[in-house]
Amino acid sequence: HFAVTPTDVLVVFALALLAGQRGARAGRWVALALPLAWLVAGLIGQRLEAGSVLPVATTLSFAIVGALVALDLRLRDGAVLALALAGGAVHGLYNGATMANAASGSGLAVAGAASAALLMCVLLAAEVSTLRVHWQRVSVRVAGSWMAALGMLMLGWMAVAARAS
Repeated sequence: HFAVTPTDVLVVFALALLAGQRGARAGRWVALALPLAWLVAGLIGQRLEAGSVLPVATTLSFAIVGALVALDLRLRDGAVLALALAGGAVHGLYNGATMANAASGSGLAVAGAASAALLMCVLLAAEVSTLRVHWQRVSVRVAGSWMAALGMLMLGWMAVAARAS
């Protein structure tokens, strides 16, 4: 489920870039907090129905973090940690709620999604934290801007779809 849901991949990608921009310490905090929040919220989400507001929240989560990556703001580790906890909780909750209705609706499926988030986050944040050349750091910011733009595009599509129905 993780790899086929663009919003899930994009939020982990964005959080890993943000953590990598802030350094190894922030990367370690995000690598710990994101999958734990995802797992706990996913297990809770399996007992809920997928709401119509969660797709908007999952899209906003990666769009906002993507914008923060593009701006390269000097956020404190605590702020990056809070973003990771919020992103993991929102996406885990939505994953759990959607998986509950599918054949793969088990705690093991949620743990698999959290593990995939952990692996992607660790690898990407570690790589970004070692970048020192200016053009490489600019390329990370460009990736963040594309995630912010994708989020705005998806939100626009959701608004049009909601208006049409």
